Amino acid sequence: MLDRYGLVSRHNPLYTAIERSAPLSVGNGTFCFTADCTGLQTFFDAYSAADDSFPLCTMAEWAWHSYPNAPQDDSQLRLSPFDTFGRTVGYAVDARGQEALFRALRQNPHKFHLGNLGFTLAGSPLDLDTCKVHQQTLDLWEGCLYSHWTVADTPVHTETFVHPWEDTLYVRVLSPLIAAGKLQVALRFPYGSHKKSGADFTSSQRHSTVLIRTSSGSFVLERVMDGTRYRLRVKARGLSLDSLPGSAALPDHTLTLGAGAGRTDILELAFRFEPIYIPVLDTLEDFIKGGAEQELPSFTQAKESCRAFWEGYWMRGGALDLSASTDGRAGELERRLVLSQYLMAIQSRGSFPPAETGLSCNSWYGKFHLEMHFWHTAHFALWGRVEVLKKSLAYYRKILPVARSIAAAQGYKGARWPKMCDPRGYNTPSSIAVLLLWQQPHPILLAELCYRAAPEADFLREYRDIIVETAQFMESFVHWTGGRAVLGAPYMPAQERHDPRAVLNAPYELEYFRWALKQADVWLARLGERPCFGDTAEKLALPPQKDGLYLAAENCPDTFGTFPFYTDHPAMLAMYGVLKSEKVDPERMSATLDKVLAVWDWESLWGWDFPMMAMTAYRLGRLEDALDILLRDSPKNTYLPNGHNRQIGSNELPLYLPGNGGLLLAAGMMATDTQGFPPGFHAQAEGLYAYL
Repeated sequence: MLDRYGLVSRHNPLYTAIERSAPLSVGNGTFCFTADCTGLQTFFDAYSAADDSFPLCTMAEWAWHSYPNAPQDDSQLRLSPFDTFGRTVGYAVDARGQEALFRALRQNPHKFHLGNLGFTLAGSPLDLDTCKVHQQTLDLWEGCLYSHWTVADTPVHTETFVHPWEDTLYVRVLSPLIAAGKLQVALRFPYGSHKKSGADFTSSQRHSTVLIRTSSGSFVLERVMDGTRYRLRVKARGLSLDSLPGSAALPDHTLTLGAGAGRTDILELAFRFEPIYIPVLDTLEDFIKGGAEQELPSFTQAKESCRAFWEGYWMRGGALDLSASTDGRAGELERRLVLSQYLMAIQSRGSFPPAETGLSCNSWYGKFHLEMHFWHTAHFALWGRVEVLKKSLAYYRKILPVARSIAAAQGYKGARWPKMCDPRGYNTPSSIAVLLLWQQPHPILLAELCYRAAPEADFLREYRDIIVETAQFMESFVHWTGGRAVLGAPYMPAQERHDPRAVLNAPYELEYFRWALKQADVWLARLGERPCFGDTAEKLALPPQKDGLYLAAENCPDTFGTFPFYTDHPAMLAMYGVLKSEKVDPERMSATLDKVLAVWDWESLWGWDFPMMAMTAYRLGRLEDALDILLRDSPKNTYLPNGHNRQIGSNELPLYLPGNGGLLLAAGMMATDTQGFPPGFHAQAEGLYAYL
């Protein structure tokens, strides 16, 4: 039996200096709090100063906001006509002449920063230059952040964690400055913003904050931002509320809390964030947590719950110990794997597919990219946490009526899943997003991973309509021309470098459709129903190739020699990495991998490309190459001290969770395959499940 405590705890992030580019976060999968060196968000402005900053946000999966008069749907958009084998289909790809509407639909709704919590000294902001970090540790086994620092040479000790089931932040502060009445905690509330930080601290007249005293040691702050309403319940031990009014509006949206001189040197604070009304969730009420009126647990009670949750998380899931390895890369791979499991637990265990930056900050306004849902969550099935995958997989059932309407409006059968959307499932206009296709088979693959981990008849019946209607759309999208079935225009392949009006048979989409259509028949057979999609799957064109290499598309003969076709995702490799297509010739795929390694523009890759390519190399039996690719030193394959996959060169992506999810998927596949890891990697695995 593995020493799981040792495996996890040896990778606790430990800082002895300020790490502005890699702040540490605590969370529960639906609520996340990112802290600076003080354990709170004292230096929000300083951490946000650089263009490529990693902002300090407080975010929840329910926290959505829209600007006033934002359009409710895309019914007024002018669509651009695309010829579809003699039939015209409209797509919202062109902003010209409708710029304001196009922009408003992209920016609304957006996630927002719920509230900034930071320290002040004698009522004044702290100066980063006067603070010194002695030690800041994120205890992964406990889920608690411990920050030991000084201000004006006086020690301060802060403990920060989030309740495992409630959107509640707990803070304990110990310092002589509290008893002296000097060190205080300030709450600052911004107006919601679509920008990376989710916060606008310059628009105080556009929102309201009302303080309501409830009882000794507690109070409520009610917040209104246009149609969005939420509250913050605050409970404290050691806090002086004598100066607080019974009820009052706070025009500056700021409240400062302290113990009062001579009272105590300890403050224990609980901050519970609760939705009151979120317009975008109006028809999805069951996504909002209940229990908002329950009493806040004490700090000690909550910390015990937090510790118990995290111990259970690490003990019950999969584990991969590489400590006995002789290869010098093993320690770094193990660190990335442990921290990636933690980050996915605090960012991506909600009822919605995550944004690409999870609950740390806004990327693409906090909206979901459903083509990334696979990379965010497939690993949960391999690492013994299939119940987490099932939670967000249920989102497809919620938005099935929307997916049906998208398909019907375009003249297709079944359900066409959106690409970039908000909780309601409506597509966001984009020159690219609405044309993407490779998210369509994801529900079938994700459901299959769930079923393999827990084969239950009820689950088969529960997802029957999702599987069948997804396959119906894919079958109706296939075109018959010249006696063969093809994936023809219009669409944008995963490698977003092609003309959507002309692309033909992009190989990853081609083989993913083939696999998913066949798998839909397997699902029907399990239910005792007649299979009906296999004929189309078998008649699909073969993956395009030339001169012994697989191409990016059938009409892209110079894939490896003409710019920009050797940039972005080398997606042709995915048909033998993410998938193991029976139509692929392994020798030709191996030669294609060699060509990619030789000529591809590595700086244009994204975080998930590295595990995707590693999976392909591994399936080809090239174990050493798989590890080289997985750990390659490259700007988009950088892993920060906090474990996040940093996309260097992208100001909007200080973190990129599809990279972390892909890393877990690739390593999980290697750990459960009979080939094992290459020599030098001694891997001890527990609780892992095989991939496809």
